[in-house]
Amino acid sequence: MKKIPVKVAEKSLVREYTEAIIIALLLAIFIRTFVVQAFKIPSGSMIPTLLVGDHILVNKFGYGVKNPLNGTSWIAVHDPRRHDVIVFKYPQNPSQDFIKRVVGVAGDRVEVVRKKVFVNGEPFIEPNAVNLDPEILPSPRDEMAPLTVPPGSVFVMGDNRDNSHDSRFWGFVDLKAIRGKAFMLYWSWDSENFTVRWNRIGNIIP
Repeated sequence: MKKIPVKVAEKSLVREYTEAIIIALLLAIFIRTFVVQAFKIPSGSMIPTLLVGDHILVNKFGYGVKNPLNGTSWIAVHDPRRHDVIVFKYPQNPSQDFIKRVVGVAGDRVEVVRKKVFVNGEPFIEPNAVNLDPEILPSPRDEMAPLTVPPGSVFVMGDNRDNSHDSRFWGFVDLKAIRGKAFMLYWSWDSENFTVRWNRIGNIIP
């Protein structure tokens, strides 16, 4: 019996490109939502660790897999630890992203005495933090009464201690608002001198 060849309809070139683009977009959205995301540093609150014009990568999987709509954990790994540099939704305006360093975690007692930070009664030693203004101000910047970090929250500060709008002024960061941990610089642009800071590219964020 003679076999009749069956011609298989080939995909059109337009359809192939369309499917490839859709798959690439879905993959990019998945990576940005759950794995890693890029951010740009707009202010000097993290000097000298991060400079204005630094572009960083944030690990969104390090603290677990979160519901992108409300921040609740689907798969928990661990909570942020002291000294972690994190990106989070600014509590007073969730449409803005802030970046600061974790100073206190749930249950910690944090206070500031004449610019010096204490956690649970012990000096908080952060090698990357600086005080560039010698003046002692009668404000939470330099004198903050003891605060206890509530459950499900962290207390954060900028490394540029004298020029940072942080938990000393507006309170704690809810764990649900945290986007992830900053871990690497992938680009750095000095807009004042119109040049690339080549020596910073690829640096791991301490």
